[in-house]
Amino acid sequence: MATVPITENQVPEKATPGTSAPENSGAARTADLRAEPLFAVGMWRSGTSLLYALLNQNPEIALMYEGELPALRPLFWMPGGKKDWAKRWNFWNSALDRHGITRDQLPEKVSSMPEAMTAAYQHYASMKSASIWGCKSPNYYDSLKELARDFPRARFIIIWRDPADICRSILRAAASDSWFRKKGIPHRALFGLRQMKLQRDFLLQHGFRVHEIAYEDLVQRPEVVMESICRFLEIPFDARMTTLEGADRSAIYSGEHHAGVKSTKIQVKKSRPEVLPAALKGKIQRYTSLWLKESDGNWPPVSGDVNLIAETPGILEQASDWMRFRWMRLQDRAVACIYCFAPILMLAKYRQAKAERGGPEAAAGGKLVQ
Repeated sequence: MATVPITENQVPEKATPGTSAPENSGAARTADLRAEPLFAVGMWRSGTSLLYALLNQNPEIALMYEGELPALRPLFWMPGGKKDWAKRWNFWNSALDRHGITRDQLPEKVSSMPEAMTAAYQHYASMKSASIWGCKSPNYYDSLKELARDFPRARFIIIWRDPADICRSILRAAASDSWFRKKGIPHRALFGLRQMKLQRDFLLQHGFRVHEIAYEDLVQRPEVVMESICRFLEIPFDARMTTLEGADRSAIYSGEHHAGVKSTKIQVKKSRPEVLPAALKGKIQRYTSLWLKESDGNWPPVSGDVNLIAETPGILEQASDWMRFRWMRLQDRAVACIYCFAPILMLAKYRQAKAERGGPEAAAGGKLVQ
C-alpha cells in the first residue's frame, strides 16, 4: 500500500538573505505577527477543513477559511488595483463577513495582490492575537507557484488523500450541496491532484518550506500529525489541536458535507457502499497505476492495495483528459475575471436567478462559481 509519510523540508538560510532566523520552538507565545504566511492546501474532500479547525485550536495560529483572494488576482492587474477590491472579494465568497472583518478595517488602496492578502490575513490573525497568519483552501491546488512567488518566505502544509476516496466523498457531498453537483468536479479533482503534486515538486526543488501529511493519519493519529506540524512551524504543541471540542468553525460554510468537521469528534472513515460509477472508477484506477509507476510507488497515496501492473491510460486518453481539465480551469478563471470587472448589481441579479434555479446553496457566493 502506497502512503504519504509525514515529511517536511526546511528552506536553507542562504535562500532568504536579509531575513531574520525563524522563531525558536521554545519561545514564549507572542502576538507579534510573523513575516511569512502559512498556506494549508489539499484537494476538495481531503480533510482540509478538519486540518483548518485543528490548526486554529493553537492560539499561535489564525488562518482564514477559504479566503481565496488570489482567485481574484485580476483585481490587481492595473497599478494600484481596484478601489472596491474588498467589496468584490466579499461579494465573491463572503470572506469578510464569515471572518467578522469590515471593509473599513482594510486599506482601500493597495498596490498588489500580496499587499492586499497581507493586510486582510494579518488583520484576522491580529483579531485572534495570533502570530501565524495565512489561509486554508483546496482551491490553491494549482497556484502554489504563484503563492511562492508572492511570498518567498511562505510555509506550506499539504494534505493528501487517495484519489478514489476523494471522488467518492465528492459524489456523496453532491447529494446535499449543489457545488459538488457541477459537471466535471470529480475530473477536476483527479487532475487537480496531479497539478498539486507537480507544484509541490517545484516548491521542494526550489527550497521552499513544505510539510506533508496524509488524511488517514490525520483522522487516525491526530496527535502525531499535529505535533509534527508544530515542529515544522516551530511553535509549542497544544493538546487542543487533537480535538474538535471548542473549535471555532464559524467561518466554515454551512452544509451537510461539513457535518463531520462541525461535530465534536474526529470521525474515522467507515465502510460505505460504493458510489463511483464504473467508468470513473476505471479511469481513477488507470491513472493511479500510471502515476504510481512514474513515481516508483511513492505517489499518489492509496488507502488499499493497488495492482501496479494494471492497465494505464493510453496517449489519446491522457491527451483528451488533460485538454478537458485545462478547458475547465480556463472557464473557472474566466468566471473569476467576470466577478472582478462586471457591475456588482448585474452579478447580484445573476446570483439571484441562479439561486431560484438551484436552491439556496447556489447563492452562497464565489465558492459556487469557481
